[in-house]
Amino acid sequence: MIQPFWPLIRGALAALDAETAHRATITALEIAPPPRPPAPDPRLATRAFGLDFPNPVGLAAGFDKDARVPDAMLGLGFGFVEIGSITPLPQAGNPRPRVFRLRENRGVINRMGFNNDGHAAALERLERRAGRPGLVAVNVGANKDAADRAADYARGVATFAAHAAFFVINVSSPNTPGLRDLQAKAALDDLAARGLGARDQAAA
Repeated sequence: MIQPFWPLIRGALAALDAETAHRATITALEIAPPPRPPAPDPRLATRAFGLDFPNPVGLAAGFDKDARVPDAMLGLGFGFVEIGSITPLPQAGNPRPRVFRLRENRGVINRMGFNNDGHAAALERLERRAGRPGLVAVNVGANKDAADRAADYARGVATFAAHAAFFVINVSSPNTPGLRDLQAKAALDDLAARGLGARDQAAA
């Protein structure tokens, strides 16, 4: 439907700074009716982690941080959509500018810093889509000023257990000071154990 207007739309988005263009895209996807997903090709069907994916190409976290448009993105043909990263409390992230276009490489650099609306807002949106088809994963993170970051991850697992097809534990972001300390063996073992404990408790 938008194909005839795409050159105009693309030009308008390119005139905006990268983060504003991203926000405008999310808003447009929220307003427009979700596209009907293409018929799955059985040759692309993939089974992993006990889940059946219609295809192995998914949308990683970062695009739809707050679970605003998972169904719109599934409608574009993704095999799964990962929302987040989501932290227990809302946080603003790093100062702008924090998204930079690499036009010659057709890419972007993201230095957002876990900006998101928090658990409560994302949970409300996921509850509204309960029962709809499609695999939606939840990428959980920790608040920048959390005294116990591992507890933030466990809280995320517990909060979204009823709505997440699977979880992604984000300890790789270079934009949250000290976050990569959780990659140390002892810290990662503790984090995994607490996350799995929260998952098992929610399942019980």
